[in-house]
Amino acid sequence: MSCSSRSAASKGKLSSLFSNTERPTSSNSTKLSSLSTNQVAAKPTSSTPTTSAKDPIPSVPIQTPLESFLQTNCKSGDFTLNEAVHYFDHMIHMQPLPRMASFNRLLGGLAKSNIIRRGYRPSAVTFTCLIKGLCVEDRIDEALMLLEKMVKFQCQPTVMTCGTLISGLCRAGKTSVALRLHEDMAKGNGGFGVYCKPNVVTYGIIIDRLCKDGRIDEAKELFVEMKDREILPDVIVYSALIHGLYYNKKWEAGKALLHEMVHCGIKPNLVTFNVLIAALCRRGNVNDSRDLLKLMIQRGISPDLFTYNTLIDGFCLAGYLNEARELFHAISSRGCQPDAVSYNVLISGYCKYWKIHEAVNIYEEMICKGVSPTVVTYNALLTGLFKLGRVQDAQKLFSEMQSQNVLPNSSTYKILLDRLCKNDCIPEATDIFHTLENSRSCKLSVEIFNSLINGYCKARKLETAWDLFHKMSGKGLVPNVITYSMMIHGLCIEGQLEKANSLFLEMEGKGCAPNLVTFNTLMRGFCQNDDLEKVVELLHKMSERNLSPDISTTSIVIDLLSKDESYRKCLDWLPKFSQLKDEVQKFK
Repeated sequence: MSCSSRSAASKGKLSSLFSNTERPTSSNSTKLSSLSTNQVAAKPTSSTPTTSAKDPIPSVPIQTPLESFLQTNCKSGDFTLNEAVHYFDHMIHMQPLPRMASFNRLLGGLAKSNIIRRGYRPSAVTFTCLIKGLCVEDRIDEALMLLEKMVKFQCQPTVMTCGTLISGLCRAGKTSVALRLHEDMAKGNGGFGVYCKPNVVTYGIIIDRLCKDGRIDEAKELFVEMKDREILPDVIVYSALIHGLYYNKKWEAGKALLHEMVHCGIKPNLVTFNVLIAALCRRGNVNDSRDLLKLMIQRGISPDLFTYNTLIDGFCLAGYLNEARELFHAISSRGCQPDAVSYNVLISGYCKYWKIHEAVNIYEEMICKGVSPTVVTYNALLTGLFKLGRVQDAQKLFSEMQSQNVLPNSSTYKILLDRLCKNDCIPEATDIFHTLENSRSCKLSVEIFNSLINGYCKARKLETAWDLFHKMSGKGLVPNVITYSMMIHGLCIEGQLEKANSLFLEMEGKGCAPNLVTFNTLMRGFCQNDDLEKVVELLHKMSERNLSPDISTTSIVIDLLSKDESYRKCLDWLPKFSQLKDEVQKFK
């Protein structure tokens, strides 16, 4: 039952609303012992016949009691109830679980024997345990098959059974299947044959997944549905939906839902506060987010590392580096220890604002504290060093990264290629690209090709850039609008305007829509070559595609009119370009 009809929510700061479920933090760090100065599964024995020099006759593989029972007794139906229960219980506790075919064989044997006719059936608890085990091992299709088998055995799934399967489906990204199972529970029209009704837990699982998938409208519909069924949302459901709304920039809707939650008497927990703080930081409201941190501590809710990392990131994004550093050093005094994410956020913040010296100091502190740098750490530092033109230092850091067994990812290579090209280190960038071509650990991407193509074009090595452009298709990659725009720019610089125009038409024919940069690049080329009719033609195409002119477009049109005033009348044929005409009018 909705409580939105209760007293109207007051407006103002989020903190004014208030008169544990914890979110775990993860660390992807790998220990790099030289920088800071398993469980091993047993292999199963092979059942393949073996031979020896003394005994040329292959030995017969020995069957386990379970294998013998499944292959012989289940086939004949010759077993007792106690034997069936014993082996079934043994199978659901095996790690990893046996294949679904083994369970089918046992359940098929039960169906053929007279045990079923004597009234024995596996319980819902047994089936639920097995479904949970399959979901944990990501064997979702087998878990679905088992649910069908459960219904065929006239063992009715419970809400716990369905909730377990819905959770597994959502984790596996099969949200639509989870929704069908929910439909079956709610209305009996999902095709699964279940009769239990959904509860607050099952609703919460699906709403959370829908929000993470960006399917906010469907999540809101389910939220309304559960209230219509008089299932009261709890703090977990509210937090999930508020997070989804804020993450998708539906700020007012999220704020209204928060008001509703508070006026329904549901107290925010750690997850709720983390959601609110993250949303405020994304909007740049770091002072409000700091107030929320103080409030949650006053309310007896201890911030976790996720809370602090989010706030540090928010301060860095807003340029408040001193405040970010103070909060970073305060973490230890508040019961948490900074992890690799904490260090990475601060390092990235310093690099963003050209403070590479401070970033390197944090990196060294990180190592001294025994926190292993990750690929994110190195990527941030490489970007910072390249921005300052410290190419050799960046190259040394890249070598150090590899020596410490931190594998570069595609972002690392994109940074290297892009920045090396921008610093006129084309041979070094080419060497890295050739290394990547022969690499199995990192695949070539459109972005990597774009970085090198751009470098070749700016270095006036157009033929090499053209060869690389055509090489993309052989690698299974499709050039994007950035690729085409860079190639068109390179061709225009070299005065190859017909070829540039042909490439422009080719990209349109292949379904790659030109953007404003593409149009401006080609128009600038034609204008500089005094092909003014082509400029006007492209302006009309821009208008047809509803592309709004920018300052660069205005500059091109002014150059056009300075060469031939008669083209001014052409602007009257472009009613959508009123802003452009206003700017050009000043040119008179």
